[in-house]
Amino acid sequence: MRRDGADVGWSLVVPLKPLVRAKSRLSRAAGEEFRPRLALAFALDTVTAALACENVRDVAVVTDDRLAAERLAALGARIVPDTPARGLNAALAHGAGVVRARRPGAPVAALNADLPALRPAELELVLHSASQFPRAFLADAADIGTTLLTATSGRELEPAFGGASRARHLASGAREITGPKAPSVRRDVDTGEDLLAALALGVGPHTALQAPRLVAGAAAPEGSKRLPPPQVTASGA
Repeated sequence: MRRDGADVGWSLVVPLKPLVRAKSRLSRAAGEEFRPRLALAFALDTVTAALACENVRDVAVVTDDRLAAERLAALGARIVPDTPARGLNAALAHGAGVVRARRPGAPVAALNADLPALRPAELELVLHSASQFPRAFLADAADIGTTLLTATSGRELEPAFGGASRARHLASGAREITGPKAPSVRRDVDTGEDLLAALALGVGPHTALQAPRLVAGAAAPEGSKRLPPPQVTASGA
């Protein structure tokens, strides 16, 4: 992340639901009591890695969750209250507007909060590719959803996240990023199986601290081999 005061670099907008409602599809694997802690761990690892990315200037997290706001602000993120309270895409548009109220020419990117295996170097490659187009996006590992949407200076973000968002972002005229090999930027986590895939890539320290009980059995599909303890990937890796 640039720290010399220059008005350059990407501003990332990361949306996060109140933890009591976040990552509901993980309930079966994690249980209702443990799921919010896992959602927070994902967000902490995502933001830590994003802030360590060389071409990221700052990260704005749109959330109304008090605990998440405190923990993420301590990492260096800017907390933006979700004043629209009209869902994911409204929150992202609001966050982008807040960023550009301070930096009118900022290139802006929406980034999922559930990327616990995120590598700064891979994010840097994706953002570099995105900078070549007015609007661009990266599909998730399933090629159905979206994990990153970008808009360069002077262009609106126009987020259309949720469900089959890859098709909607393509239809909106955004260019799909396919060049750089960046599995950690595509590996979002919605299910127990997704979490096992992220653990296989190597996750950040917050997720690694929470994940062992899932690796021990609950998240693993029937008949699959039990994974070893999760590998921790340093934020700056």
